Amino acid sequence: MALRTRRTVYYLALVVATTLLFTLVYNVGMAVWEGRPQPLYRSLEIVIQSFTTTGYGQDAPWRTPQMNLLAITMQLTGIGLILTAVDVFAVPWLRDALTPSAPESADDLRNHVIICEHTPRTEAFVTELDARGRAYVLVEADEERAGRLHEDGYRVVHGDPESTDTLRAAGIESARAVVADAADDTNASIVLSARDARPDVRVITLVEDASLARYHRAAGADEVLSPRQLLGSSLARQVPTTVTTDVVSCVGGADGSAIPLPNGNDFELVELTVAENSALHGTTFGEAHLRERFGVNVIGAWFDGDFQTPIGMGERLAARTRLLVAGESAQVEALQEATASTVRQFGPQRIVIAGFGDSGRAAADALADSRAEVTVLDAEADADADVVGDARDPETLAAAGIADASALIVTVADDTTAIFVTLIAREVNPDLYIVVRANEEVDVQKLYRAGGDYVQSLATVSGRMLASTVFEDEEVLAYDKQINVVRLPAGSLVGSTIVNEGVRTETGCTVVAAVRDDETITDFDPEGFTFEAGDEVIIAGTDEATTEFERTFGV
Repeated sequence: MALRTRRTVYYLALVVATTLLFTLVYNVGMAVWEGRPQPLYRSLEIVIQSFTTTGYGQDAPWRTPQMNLLAITMQLTGIGLILTAVDVFAVPWLRDALTPSAPESADDLRNHVIICEHTPRTEAFVTELDARGRAYVLVEADEERAGRLHEDGYRVVHGDPESTDTLRAAGIESARAVVADAADDTNASIVLSARDARPDVRVITLVEDASLARYHRAAGADEVLSPRQLLGSSLARQVPTTVTTDVVSCVGGADGSAIPLPNGNDFELVELTVAENSALHGTTFGEAHLRERFGVNVIGAWFDGDFQTPIGMGERLAARTRLLVAGESAQVEALQEATASTVRQFGPQRIVIAGFGDSGRAAADALADSRAEVTVLDAEADADADVVGDARDPETLAAAGIADASALIVTVADDTTAIFVTLIAREVNPDLYIVVRANEEVDVQKLYRAGGDYVQSLATVSGRMLASTVFEDEEVLAYDKQINVVRLPAGSLVGSTIVNEGVRTETGCTVVAAVRDDETITDFDPEGFTFEAGDEVIIAGTDEATTEFERTFGV
C-alpha cells in the first residue's frame, strides 16, 4: 500500500475511533453527571457539532465541571483533526497541483539512448552524453522521482521500464541503444521487454553481481558491464610494482579487450606520481620544462584529486601530484626517473587489499603476475581471505601487516567505512600508498582529505564505461580515467599545424600523437608538423574539451 493511501486509511480510522469514544463518554456523562440521559444518536450529533465547531444546541450550558472539561477536550480534539486533515488531504493535493509531472512519452527523438532508471552511475553517463551533445531519455518508474528529474531539466519519461509500452513511448524504435541500470533481476526483465519492443535494438546492462552476467546475456543483452571489476583492475594499476606500469598503449574494446594501436610499443600513456625526494618536487610546472627536457606531452595533472588540463605554468608540483603524460618509452622512462617513481620498485612489495568483493578480487587478479606479496583482508570468512575482520579495527589492520606494507587498496562496502580505514591506515603508516574506491562521487574529496593518494569514483568509471561501449565509433581509450583519450580524423587540421590552429588554446585538448599511414608519431614539432589528408590524431582532454575539438575542427 502506498504511503499516501496508508496515511488516509489511518486518518479515517482515527476519526471513527475518536468519534465513537467521545460519543460513548458524552452519553454516559449526560446521564451520570448531568442527570439528563439521552439516546446515543443525540450524543453523536453533539460530538459532531463539537468537532466541526458548528454549535451545541440545547445541551449547553452544562452544570458540572466534568462535562465542561469534556466539552473543551472535544473542541480541542476537533481542531486537531481538522489540522491533520489539511496535512493528509490538502497539502498532497496542492503539491500534486503545483509540481510538474514528468511526461509519459518522448517525441521527436532519434538516435538517442534510453536509460532505464536514474542512479549515480547513469547520472555520470548522462554527464558524458551532455558533454558529447548526445540525446537521451531517462525512464523512471517512481512518479515522484520522475517529476523531480523533469523539474531539474532532465529528459525523462515516467513509466515502468519493464513494460514494452513504456519503452515504445520512450522511442525505442529510433533509439541507438537501451541501457539498463536497475536491480540485477529487473535488468534481465528490461532486456526481454526491449527485445519484444524492437528485436534489433542494442541493449547494454550493468550488473552488481558479476556472477549474474550470464543470465543477462541469456536474456539477450548485447553487453553486460561490471564496473566494480573494471574499477578493481584500475585501482591495482595505480600501485607501482616491479613488473607493472600504468601504461595504456591500446584502444579499449567494448568488452574490455585490447586492440593494439599502430606501433603500440612506441606509444605510452602513463600516470607518474611526483615523489617528495624527486628533483621535480617543489618546482612550478613552468620551471620543470618537461617537454623541453624529456620530449613528452604533459596532458594534465591531478592536484588534490582535481584534474587540470592544461596545467598553469605557476602550478607547483608537490609530493603526490600525479602527472598524465604521453610519449615514447625512452622519454617516459627518463621522466619516471626524474619523478623518483622508481624508488617504489626496489624489491618485492607488500600490498594489502581491504574488501574482497568484485573490485577486490579484480585488483588481486591484476596483481597476480607481479612480484608483490598480496594480503587480502575481508570482513567475511573466505577461502581466499588471509585476514578476517573489520578493516576499521587498528588491530585487524596490524594483523594484515599494514605497518610494513607499501600500498593499500581499499574496496570496502561503503564510503564511510573507506574514509575511516584510510584515516587509520595513514596514521599507522604515513608512507603507505593508498588507493581507494569511492562509491559516490561526492565522497571523492573526503577520501583525499582522509589521506588517499588515488581515489576513483565508481559512478565516474561506470559513466565512462557506458560511453565507451555505446559510442564505439569514437574509439575512447582509457575509459577508467578522469579524462578522455580519443582517436579522431584530423579534420580541418589538414594543411596546418597544431600551433597555427591553437588546438590547446581553442579546445583545451592536447594532441599526444599523430597517426599517418598506420604509423603512430609521438615525437613531432607542434610548430613544424603539417597534417596531411588521411592523417588521424590522438587527443586527450576532458569531455567538454574533446567535444569542442570535434566541433572546432569539423570532425
